[in-house]
Amino acid sequence: MSPDLVYKAKIINDPVYGFIKIPSKMVYELIEHPVFQRLRRIKQLGLTYYVYPGATHSRFQHAIGAAHLMEQAIQNIRLKGIEITDDEAEAVLIAILLHDIGHGPFSHALEESIIHNYTHEDLSALLMHRLNDEYNGKLSLALDIFNNRYRKKFLHQLVSSQLDMDRLDYLRRDSFFTGVTEGVIGSDRIIKMLTVENDHLVVEAKGIYSIEKFLIARRLMYWQVYFHKTVIAAEFLLVKLLQRAKELALTGVEIFASPPLSFFLKNKISKSGSKGIADVVISNFIHLDDDDIMVSAKAWMDHPDPVLSMLAYNLVNRVLPKIKIQKQPFNRQRLEEIKHKVSECLNWPDEMTDYVVFDNIISNKAYSEFDDRIDIIYNSGETEDITHASDIFNLNALYKTTRKFFLCYPKNCGVSF
Repeated sequence: MSPDLVYKAKIINDPVYGFIKIPSKMVYELIEHPVFQRLRRIKQLGLTYYVYPGATHSRFQHAIGAAHLMEQAIQNIRLKGIEITDDEAEAVLIAILLHDIGHGPFSHALEESIIHNYTHEDLSALLMHRLNDEYNGKLSLALDIFNNRYRKKFLHQLVSSQLDMDRLDYLRRDSFFTGVTEGVIGSDRIIKMLTVENDHLVVEAKGIYSIEKFLIARRLMYWQVYFHKTVIAAEFLLVKLLQRAKELALTGVEIFASPPLSFFLKNKISKSGSKGIADVVISNFIHLDDDDIMVSAKAWMDHPDPVLSMLAYNLVNRVLPKIKIQKQPFNRQRLEEIKHKVSECLNWPDEMTDYVVFDNIISNKAYSEFDDRIDIIYNSGETEDITHASDIFNLNALYKTTRKFFLCYPKNCGVSF
């Protein structure tokens, strides 16, 4: 980044919050950095726009929004007499700004297909360390907060917890862009109700109803948007496409891909390798975005491999598999019968049908009373977990993990349930 870059009190016009002021030159420089600008080219909700056409917003927008909410939270907590120094304020802003910087194209699709040994959290940490080196250690405090190594633990909770600025922004933003009103939350009121007790983030008792709404909205958004059955079908179609592309590339089959995508298709990446290997992974990763995937998929439609070409055609043209969701695991014998029927329909060997007939599990837990729980604080100073403080009879059902089993298969092969 050029040392001549001048900060001039920049303002971003955000469709959710209105005008957002960039609070410092350091934050401005990080936003302008190519590694952060890459987030403009990554959709926040992956292929969810195949179901909700408005859901084309980016991770760039989300990161800016989360930083805006963080600034509001800092100001509010300071007004309540909790000390947050200027250095801490900037550091926690940077931590939330960069929290998603390691996300690959289409959310978690790459982790499921071609980058098995690195999670987006791993990649975020590597990128933040690289930026810290570039800025001569100016991000060290942000890294300590991000990794929960700083003495003021409530600052980490603002970045990553069950009531962090990440969740407050993505629920409100995803609701706005999908048009799913069940996800609307009162983020302004929740932030105004935040305070700190014994170095722990808590919520004033008069904010309890906003927290109840937040938890219920999060559960509804998972089942109505993030785990919508058609979204699952589309995203696992993409996963299978990338898995097939990598299988072919690893066996030496010629396959079109951009240079960064080609690197991940042709190499088995090991996190246990040397620092040099990690540097090569990051150097390719920072040039990888949604465009690499979709441009390659369009080229793959004409590939001689019938599996790759069919999956690519289906992804590009939204020809999605049929999906069945139920509460119990699928009968394995029935699953094999379906695979055999599809194999005959497509004239494929049985083992190739795993790319078009597959099952998996989705699970959702809206709240955990043991993991950075949300505590309500009363005027007496006593604190109580939200599930005990709430008078909603079934709110404690939110911390029970709900699992569902799904099966995907082609629509045009005569399979029925």
